[in-house]
Amino acid sequence: MNITAGNIILIGSVLLFVSILAGQRAYKFGVPALVLFLAVGMLAGTDGIGGINFDSPGIAQFIGVIALNFILFSGGLDTEWKSVRPVMWQGVILSTAGVLFTAILTGLFVHWIVPGFSLFEGLLLGSIVSSTDAAAVFSILRSKSLKLKHNLRPILEFESGSNDPMAYLLTIICLGLVMNPEASVSEAIVRFFVQIVVGGGAGILFGIAMVWIARHVKLSYMGLYPVMIIALMYFTYAATDAIGGNGFLAVYLAALWLGNHKIPHRASILSFFDGFAWLMQIILFLTLGLLVFPSQIVPVIGIGLLVSVFMILIARPLSVFASLLFFKMPLRSKTFVSWVGLRGAVPIVFATYPLIAGIDKAGMIFNIVFFISLTSILVQGTTLPLFAKWLKVSEPEEKMIGSKPEIDPSEVSDLIEIRVAEGNAYAGRPVSDAPFPDGARITLLRRGDDHIIVTGSTVLEAGDRLIIASQNRDDAEQVYEMLTSADGTRDTEN
Repeated sequence: MNITAGNIILIGSVLLFVSILAGQRAYKFGVPALVLFLAVGMLAGTDGIGGINFDSPGIAQFIGVIALNFILFSGGLDTEWKSVRPVMWQGVILSTAGVLFTAILTGLFVHWIVPGFSLFEGLLLGSIVSSTDAAAVFSILRSKSLKLKHNLRPILEFESGSNDPMAYLLTIICLGLVMNPEASVSEAIVRFFVQIVVGGGAGILFGIAMVWIARHVKLSYMGLYPVMIIALMYFTYAATDAIGGNGFLAVYLAALWLGNHKIPHRASILSFFDGFAWLMQIILFLTLGLLVFPSQIVPVIGIGLLVSVFMILIARPLSVFASLLFFKMPLRSKTFVSWVGLRGAVPIVFATYPLIAGIDKAGMIFNIVFFISLTSILVQGTTLPLFAKWLKVSEPEEKMIGSKPEIDPSEVSDLIEIRVAEGNAYAGRPVSDAPFPDGARITLLRRGDDHIIVTGSTVLEAGDRLIIASQNRDDAEQVYEMLTSADGTRDTEN
């Protein structure tokens, strides 16, 4: 087949559509959709029925960085600070010391069991697979609607969203030591701390800037707000990376800050990023599936299986229990955290760095990492609900929503008419300035004899009568107090 723009679009659209259908079927049978996305990519690749020859680690790495920014940002937006705050230090320790322990234990094991692997090569592989994968954790926890006790969910999501920087830095440091064993370890350690401190500080500062920009930059079309946030997200990553910080950490923290402050069109922004994060996950896993050659994985299945079992049953539990040693958590909760050591796309993306660097065992490392990730998603991801019930850390099942949706007519519980008071703070200002709760929307504006369909740029006037649809009485009362008071007392700017 000739490579043309039309053929690329045709193949891409077919793969996307097949992945979505496969993911839906997988969900019904309790299999993580991410496994099917990888499988579709593998089937379409050189060794599969599709025969697509894709052997470009550089392109795969670029796609991985683009996609991971979206996935981490979406996860940060959806994370509520009030749920994270009580368990912040547990998450921080797991995402730093826990990753380091896992990398060292796994690296030593690989050096011991794999003939010809030097200590630094073993530590490189251990570093690549040391972090839990945000895409896998967010996707599986939310798609399976697991409601967990003891603040376990925020711990797991915060850990997976913030531990990639540690694994990335360890990977780069160990890769440098493999390529140049005489390199200064002390310089690498200093670089590590600089990346964490600069990345964390930049993430907070950019998050504050995003909130200010979202509140003060007025756009003509509501659909432009998510586009503006995308631009700010990628700028955060690139700018942080340029000044020596970790871009992934900055993006996650900026999203965490933005998602926990009132901004115009917050619900639509959350909904947009939730859907686009799924698209990025599909593209990422398809790309990584295309990149791998299944025939090259067969020779490393034995080693991959040994490393997988060691990580699941020994390295991850030891790392978790050591990290949480001084925190009061039930034994069963620590055991469940140990089991949710999901590896996914991130280790495979990190495994492209040795390929691009061209070190001797890069191909073997990549294939082992791919097998470990596939095994982890398939074994641990599939059994999460069973382990949660067995360890008695799950609440009774109930319908949960991954992100706050726009109001559906079937969910409206209150429909009220509100008159904008004389002297109200929002009279003379666009609707987008008013911090409406996520569960309330203006369905119609009556101005004299005119009926106006409201957009974000519609300017309110004193005497306007607004028809408000809300999902609950509290939201309706909040809007009523905000628009009927003389000063708009509900205008929160924090």
